Formats: sequence, C-alpha cells, structure tokens
Amino acid sequence: MVKSICLAFATGMLAAITALGQPSPVNNSADIALKLKKLDTLGSVLYMAAHPDDENTRLLGFLANEKLYRTGYLSLTRGDGGQNLIGNEQGELLGLIRTQELLAARRTDGAEQFFTRALDFGFSKNPTETFTIWNREQILADAVWIIRKFQPDVIVCRFPADSRAGHGHHTASAMIAAEAFDAAADPKRFPEQLQYVKPWKVKRLLWNTFNFGGFNTTSEDQFKLDVGVFNYLLGKGYGEIAAESRSQHKSQGFGVAAARGSSFEYFTTIKGDTPRESLLDGINTTWSRIEGGKAIGMMIDKARAAYNLENPAATVPALLAIRKAIQALPEGYWRNQKLKETENLILACAGIWAEAYSNNEVVVPGQAMQGSVQVICNSKIPVQIQSLTFGSKDTTLAQNKLDFNQLKNIPVTLLVPDNTPISEPYYLREPHGVGEYKIQDPLLVGNPENIPAIQATIHLKINGEDLTISRPVQYKHTDPVKGEVYAPLIIAPPVVANLANSVFVFTSTTAQPVQVKLRNMGNATKGKVRLQLPAGFSSQEASLPFDLSGKGDETSLLFHIAPSKVTGSNHTDTFKVIIEDEGHSYAQGIQTISYDHIPTITLFPDAAGRLVTVDLQHNGRKLGYIDGAGDLVAASLQQVGYEVTHLTEKDIMNGDLSQYDAIITGVRVYNINPRIKYWQPHLMEYVKNGGTLLVQYNVNGPLQITDMGPYPFSLSRDRVTDEKAEVSFLRPDDEIMNYPNKLSQKDFDGWIQERGLYFTTNADTKYESLFSMHDQGDPALDGSTIVAKYGKGRYVYTSLAFFRELPAGVPGAYRIFVNLISTKK
Repeated sequence: MVKSICLAFATGMLAAITALGQPSPVNNSADIALKLKKLDTLGSVLYMAAHPDDENTRLLGFLANEKLYRTGYLSLTRGDGGQNLIGNEQGELLGLIRTQELLAARRTDGAEQFFTRALDFGFSKNPTETFTIWNREQILADAVWIIRKFQPDVIVCRFPADSRAGHGHHTASAMIAAEAFDAAADPKRFPEQLQYVKPWKVKRLLWNTFNFGGFNTTSEDQFKLDVGVFNYLLGKGYGEIAAESRSQHKSQGFGVAAARGSSFEYFTTIKGDTPRESLLDGINTTWSRIEGGKAIGMMIDKARAAYNLENPAATVPALLAIRKAIQALPEGYWRNQKLKETENLILACAGIWAEAYSNNEVVVPGQAMQGSVQVICNSKIPVQIQSLTFGSKDTTLAQNKLDFNQLKNIPVTLLVPDNTPISEPYYLREPHGVGEYKIQDPLLVGNPENIPAIQATIHLKINGEDLTISRPVQYKHTDPVKGEVYAPLIIAPPVVANLANSVFVFTSTTAQPVQVKLRNMGNATKGKVRLQLPAGFSSQEASLPFDLSGKGDETSLLFHIAPSKVTGSNHTDTFKVIIEDEGHSYAQGIQTISYDHIPTITLFPDAAGRLVTVDLQHNGRKLGYIDGAGDLVAASLQQVGYEVTHLTEKDIMNGDLSQYDAIITGVRVYNINPRIKYWQPHLMEYVKNGGTLLVQYNVNGPLQITDMGPYPFSLSRDRVTDEKAEVSFLRPDDEIMNYPNKLSQKDFDGWIQERGLYFTTNADTKYESLFSMHDQGDPALDGSTIVAKYGKGRYVYTSLAFFRELPAGVPGAYRIFVNLISTKK
C-alpha cells in the first residue's frame, strides 16, 4: 500500500505544468477532441539537452500534438550562466527568468519541462572542464530519477557526445543521457530512489542530428520524420508552433519567424535498435499495453466516434465510465497518467471552470488571509460541490448545487499556518556552489518550480460521481492598461530589508552610509535592526529601532560602516541585515523580477551586501555611459566615486561630450542598438578631440556596424572560460598598466565564471594588445583588450567580463577598469 501511494505521488509530481501566475486552462471543442485522441495513446518521449533554447521545439510540438505521445524536455540547467538581452539580471536570477520562458514555451508546444540541479556556469569548451565543476554522479542521479518517474519509451538527445556539440555542457548532456539510459534500468544504481520509483528500461536512445552552426550532421541514410505537417484541430503547422514556442526565449533574443510546409528531422541511434517507421517502433502505444486495458481503448474509441463538437457535455457519461474502468486497473504509471487525463477531460466537457484567489498579493505565515473560490458550470450536467479545502481549512457546503452558467463565489478566511514556507524557489533555499544547486528534498528534483504552498481542493459530484479539482491560490487584479492580471500568491516574512546598494567599495577608511529600507509585509510590528559585520569592519550604530504600523509601510534606517584598513588591502566580504521583532529574527530582503512575457517572480534572498576594500586611485570624476543589453557596470563605477551620466540620443548627437573624462558603452550595444551607426561618428570625434572611449564586449554577429573603432578589427568566438587562467602582461611599462594604479597579476585574482568572451582578432597594427591568456590546452590569446591612440584621445575595446566582475565586487577588476579609462592630463 505504501509503495502504491509513493508511486502515485511520484508520477503525479510530473503532471502537466501548473502555470503559476496564469489563468486556469480553458478548452475549446477542438482542444477537447485532440485530448480525447491523446487519451487513446500510451507512449512517451523524453528530449534531453543542456540549456533553455537547446530543445527542438518543432519536434516537441509534433511528438506531443501529432503523435500524441507524452513528451518532456529535460534541460540539465536553467540557463543561469548566459547573457541577458532584456535586463540586468545575471546568474540565478537569469535562471529564474529562463525557467519561466521554458514553461511558456512548453505551454505553447504541449510538452512538459524538467531540470536537474546542474548550474549553468557559462561557456565550457569541453566536457572534461564541465565535469570538474559539475558533480557528474549527482547530475546523473537526477537524470535517472526523472527517467524513472517519467518512464519514457524513447530518449532523444539534441547533441552528440563529442566536439561537434560545440559546448562542453552540450557534450556532457549527451554523455549523461547515455549513462542514464543504462543506469535507470539497473536496480543497483541509485537504489535509494527505489522507495518511490522502480527501475525503468528505455527502448532506445537517439540523437536528433542537425544542420546549424556550420555543422551538417544529417544524412539521407538516417531515420527521418516529416514534422512540417499541419494540424487542423490546432489550426497551425508545427513550424508555426515551433516559432511561437522558441520565441518565448526573449532573454536570449531568440524570436524567430514561422516556418510552413514539409520539414524533416533526422535521427541516428546511440543505444537500442534503430527505428524504421516511427520513433516508437516496436512499442505498443495502445491500451492493450497494460493488463485489462484493451476494453478501455474500445470505450475511448466509442467516445471519440460519438463526440459532438457543438455539445462536448454529451461525452461526460462516457468519460465517467472510462474513469471508473481506469480506476479498477492495478496501480501503475499509465493507469495514473490516463486517470488524470480523463478527469481533466471530464471537467472540460462538463464546462467546469474553477479558480482560487487571495484578496491580497502577499500573506504572512501565522496571520489571517481572506480569499475566495469561484466555480461555474457551463453545461447542464448535474454538478454539486460537496466540500472545499482551502489551504488547511475544510468547509462542507450546504447550498452546493452548481446552477447552469451561474458563477458561484465562496468566500474563505484562513489563518496561514506558521510553518508555511516563504516564496523561495526550492533550489535556492540553501547556499550553493558554482556547479550545482543544493536540494534538500529529493522528491522535488526535476520540478521546474515550487509546488504551490496554499492550494484549494474542490470536492465535486458530477453526474453522481465524486471528483476533485485542485487549484493554486493566486492573486488576481485588474490593471487599467493590461486588464485582468494573474500573479502568484506571495508568502512573505513579516518584515523585509533591502539595501540601497548591494556592493560597497571602500578606497579609504572613511565611513560610508548604508541605507536599509524596511517594508512591513503583514500586521503592525516594531523592533530593531542591526548589521552582522565581518572582522575588520565596524558600524557607528550598534542597532536602530523601527515601528511599522500598517501592511506595506516602509521606513529607512541609516548605518555608517567603515573598514579598519584599506591601504595595500584588496578584499571582498559580506554582511547581513538582522531584523529583530518580538523575539524573532529575520534576515530576508525582497526581490521582484517583472517582465510582461512571464509571471512576476518574487523571492526573498538574504538581506546582505558585499564589502570591498580596494587600493584604488583614479583621476577622473565624470563618466558618460551608453546603456547596452543590461549590466550593472555604471552603478558599480558610482560606488568608487564616479559621477555617471546615462547618455541619451540628444546627449550624444547634440550635447557636449568633452565634459566627460571617459565614455563607456554597455555590453552588446553594437549588437542591439540600431542608433549606434549614427552615434559612432560623434563618439569617434570625441576620441579624436582627446576623450577616452571604452567599448565593452559584443558578440560577433549580427552587428549594427562592423567599424566599431577608429581602425579595423574583427570579433571572434574566442574566449577564456577558466576564471583562474594565468594572465600575462604584454606591455608592463605602458601607462595603462601603471596609472593611476600599478597593476599586477593579483588583480586577476578572485574573478568569477570567466576571464572574457568574444575576443578581438585581425586587429590593425595601430592597436596594442595588453594581455595574453588561454584556457588549458589552448593557444595563447591576446585579443581580450586592445588599445589605440586616435587623435588626442584613447580608444579601448575590452572583451574582459567586467559586467560580471564589477557587480560581484572583484577588487582587481575595479583597478584594471579604472586604469583603462584614466589618462594623464
């Protein structure tokens, strides 16, 4: 009995994606017809790769909606190490955005989404490097766990397990897939999982070959499928669906045009036998694959034949009979999967819509919340609400009949349990290293996001049969521009603290003001705030009191922090804000990520900041900054005393640029901003007249203009991914290396993720290269930073990853950057 419950739980955790911050699904008659057809198919495919955007959305859409297989995409990472074209979020925050973009893509193409705990640490040149950072055995265990839960008949890789994959993570994903193929079937591998799942033997492992990135790995002797067909029930071809799905990856700028017409996907066999007719050759995908299932297949065939597009409710009795027959089957994977699909079809055919709301977007554990459940039946099928569970509160309803087309609103008051977890992604609850997230509950592995902390369960009787609906409690409001807006319910600590700045850079022992902004998330509260400082720092204020009377009230407290020593010291440390309230302590801030294309993301990271002491001199004060794809470099420079102006079109075209000691372009300006072609002559004139222009990295294509400097150079795909790679100084006596700070190899200590990316190449002889560096086994590269005199001024192009290093508080990165923009007057 225990094993049956665990198996049901495990398979249930892989249910169709619940889109938090999204309205409940509404099915039209064509959707229902497609899902009825899918109910008759028992087959599954798992696609595997490394990152968001690696998946073949056209193939996923085809498998999920044309072949009607249960289809999933396992991305080993959440894309945390990439670049962000829509904002300045990096690292785990970018991973949160890309997780939601993947979920939006899956809602479009009909597949499901899973992850391992692997953390995308940026570009990796080979799997050997990848597995020095990823714990190979742990990532393999995660992949095996997901395979054993999902039970795919076939696994498809996006990449080969060799250098043609083009990225160490890509190659590693194929290697993990091949190992997991065998390990999932072996009860001796990861036996701790077997209390919840059973070993699973996959029929075959295929590589979905490709023709992109300069590599054509397809050939006509490979198994192939025409996936460019048109689906009348969806009103689209799979090339159109694929474009909509892929275009959800907006943080990567992957919007694509729809493709129409015949299009082939090619496959080569890695393990198992080679298919000839379909991916699932030799696999019984009918109901006869399970004991007692053949009769159910016949019942579904009859229901499909009798289905009336204009009256789906007429199918409800047949579906209830099918449900009863499925319930009588022995416990098992397809029994549970198809039972869930059948119950969703019953609700859809009966026209039952249900949602659960909180009256407030934010609730606090231990405090009261008001909410409601709304239900409507849009058919004349007899439906009654027997009872309602809202969070931890059960309610039996007296007036329980759902009248035809009459919205029933049930108000609820709930005391939120004290142990309700705050809205923190489950994989961010514990501190983690560079290569992987720490996940305490193994049952959560694979899930894209949290299981909703507060749910409503509605117990119905439909045509005399009991059935339940579960809905996450959400917050819904009306925006005057966007209309009806859904947002995830936020579970918050009573008080949160945010810092005005996240990095504090000290170039002297003078105290700096540290502003702490408190926000009350619930009932009235008062207490005191103190700073938990590392050795070598002190605050003039031991603690400061606060008194917040109403929900949403805010106040600011000002501390003054100073280091005991700076001269000769380059060091980074952290401090925390501690809030003490009536015998309780809290140390969380609040962070919100809001973009129109994804649900709002709210999380509660530690209320902490970085303290950086750096032996730093600079002679300029006034900088101009041209914003690029999104970075925090300008704010970082303000931390060391610069006055930074974000330059506008008017400033560049008609303003006095000579007032700036240096002008800096943000990352990827020359990729994303079409106005740069008109600004460039003015920037070159600024340099010619004595200014300093520093251009930060761009990718090698597409570029708005190719003449980014006063003299020719090109961009390559060369990079140094080892953040500890040795750096040689090519011009140690150059002014840049000695003024206003004397640079040394120590200034490259403590870098994160990488040295640099998209290095310059084919530079004109008028440019001078400052540094040489390389990854292990690679040739030396000298294109990370090039400098040229032009007229009276200086032009600098740098591919070094300052956009990562400065916000991370890397002391030496500040010293190098300041030298690049400083000149002796």
